[in-house]
Formats: sequence, structure tokens, C-alpha cells
Amino acid sequence: MIFTPDSVRSQFPALSQTVDNHPVLFLDGPGGSQVPTSVLTAMAEYLGYSNSNLGGHFFSSQKTNAVMDNARTCCAALLNAPSSNNIVFGANMTSLTFQLSRAISRNWTAGDEIIVTALDHYSNVSSWQQAAEDKGVIVHQVRVNTDDCTLDMDHFHSLLSDKTVLVATTYASNTTGSLVDVKSMVAAAHHFGAMIYVDAVHYAPHHLVDVQDLDCDFLVCSAYKFFGPHVGIAYVSSQYLQSLSPYKVEPATDIGPGRFETGTQSFEGLAGVTAAIEYLAQWGDKECSLRERLVSCFTQYKQHELALTHYFLNKLEERSGMSLFGISDPENAGNRTPTFAISFKGHSPDQIAKKLGQHQICVWNGHFYALGLIKQLGLEESGGVVRIGFMHYNTFDEIDYLFSILDTFE
Repeated sequence: MIFTPDSVRSQFPALSQTVDNHPVLFLDGPGGSQVPTSVLTAMAEYLGYSNSNLGGHFFSSQKTNAVMDNARTCCAALLNAPSSNNIVFGANMTSLTFQLSRAISRNWTAGDEIIVTALDHYSNVSSWQQAAEDKGVIVHQVRVNTDDCTLDMDHFHSLLSDKTVLVATTYASNTTGSLVDVKSMVAAAHHFGAMIYVDAVHYAPHHLVDVQDLDCDFLVCSAYKFFGPHVGIAYVSSQYLQSLSPYKVEPATDIGPGRFETGTQSFEGLAGVTAAIEYLAQWGDKECSLRERLVSCFTQYKQHELALTHYFLNKLEERSGMSLFGISDPENAGNRTPTFAISFKGHSPDQIAKKLGQHQICVWNGHFYALGLIKQLGLEESGGVVRIGFMHYNTFDEIDYLFSILDTFE
């Protein structure tokens, strides 16, 4: 089967709606994707017919056990984890990162050093800064190359030393779309005996993650960014599943991923996560494994998103008064996601977003919690940027309509 935008748009109720007799353009994918009917159905069916908890001797609890197991299995396929036991669930990526940061930092000592980046969402910065403050650990922050908003890898390597105990980095900027060479960062961090913690929240909807190829120690993402519900997902490498000491309720399990999962999970959310991953794999050969189907499908999604990126960048280049922060060369579009940070001459980001909202065009404005990036670009006082982001359900016609509205602004 072959993916086309039209073939998936009909699966999303949100994409066919009108507001005030105008079609709605969801160009806010980096802030959260829309959800297909299959995800909605899976969540409603779980809540409607088998809402329960784990470990009971009755049908709805057994159904809940299966929901949890299926979600772990599907997430392991999505991330190419060696086992479903490497998958930990939580309320969201930020909550998981704060929780894991406390377990990871338990044995830090004064004088240790950690490295964060200015490209990251601050869920992957503040959590580590605060843990470091508790332990008297030194924090270094990798700069961004301001010309194209990529990570300054030379600066990163200069910060590594035998004192480094952790590197925390994004896989892709949620603001500028810049991709990061995480694999080389992992190798460099491990050379000095440091752990590496990867934020793949913005990366996961656009590129297929492979934790075994990366050889990372931890990787986190959020299902609501890849067409699912609000559930956080963490990969914890096998060597740390039992060696870390998480903060937990004493009677709760102390074996496997459950030792990191505080309280009752959102089982309806986990049913939705499984459905979202099956949605992503729907164009693959049904005779193949889930991972193989995902590989095939993501190849098709990337091809369409790359075409959208080329089209958008070429349109942007034709216009004055709009400045892009990030990779602007269409020929280098493979090193970014279809997420664009833009400023407009004579208009604040807030004004642009409000005007687009009046035309039912959904975009975000501000700093998007990428505070280090916005500060380094000198945009904090002026309100950050307008962020326009595409998913594989977006179309060329939507880009044309967006620019037709932007061209009317004085």
C-alpha cells in the first residue's frame, strides 16, 4: 500500500471540520498532532468496556494487563528497543524526565559535570540543572550556531572531560527543526564514561528512532506528538533498569520498567498509544513485523515531508519581510524537520499568530520552552518567533493558502 496525504486525512475528524464556515489548517504539529479515529476508538472502547487496574483475576483487569503489554511491545518496535521491558510510561515527557533525573543523579558528587544544550526544550535542561544544584554539580551548556540554528558540535566536544557524568541533548529542535547528530554525541559521551539522555519528542513524528543503533542510555518521547494521546514514553537501556534506584512507593514492584512507573497509568492512553503506532504502520506489508512496517511507512512520510519543506522554503525565499531562523537552503532540507521559526518585519509574533488564528490557521508563537535558543538569538524581549510546522497529513494546498493570507498583512 502507498501513503498519500489524502489517504490519511480522511482518518482524522479534526482535518475535515470548518469553523465559522472556514476550513481549519492545523499547522501546529510541533505543539501536538491531531488524532485519527482509530486512536479515539481504542481509547473509548477501553474506557467503555474494560476500565480497570492491573493484577486482578477478572476479565477487565486481564484486558488491562494486555493493554499495558501491547503498548510496551508496540513502543519497543517504534524505538527498536531490544525488549519491551526497556519501555517506561508516564504522564508526559517532562514528568518522566524530572523523575528519571532524580534517580540518575542520586550518586552524583560535588565537582562532577553535566552537559545540556541551548537547542533543547527546557524539560531536558531545567530538570538536570536542578538536580545538579542539589548535588553541587557543574552544568555546561552547548551553544547554538546562530547562522543556521544547529548545535555547535565543536563547542560540545570542548566541554567533555573525565568529569562529565551526563550529557542531555535533543534529537531535533522543537522550534527550528534542526536535527542533531546524536549518534556521534553518544559515542563521544561514552568515551568519557558519561551517560546520555536523548529528547526525541520532536524527532519521533518525523523520523524513525533506533535506540540500538544510537546506543543511547535513555531516550524519551511523547505519543501526542505522533498522533496519539498524552502519554510520555521513556527508553531505559538494560544496564540501568535495575541498577538505578528510583523514588517509588515501597510495596510497588521493584522489577523491570514498573519500578519507574509511579501510580496508576493511563490505560486508556496506552490503548491509544498502541493504536497510534498501528496507524503509523498501516502502509507496510501485513506479512512483515511491526518494526519492518514502520520502516517502510516512515520512508514514505519522510519523502512527503521533505517535499513540503522544499516547497515552503522556496515560497519563503520569494518574499521579503519574513526571516527564518534555521536551515534555509532547500538543498539541505534533509537536515531539518518541517518546522519553521519565523519573524516578521513590522509585526510581533503574537500579532501574526492572532491574525492567522482569525483565518482558522493554527500556529504557535513564543519561545516554546526552548529558552536557551531564544535567548542566544536575542529574541526573548521581542516575543520569540512564529512557529509553523507540518505533519505528514499537511498538503501543498495548505501552504499556498497560508502564504495567500500572509501576503495580505501590511
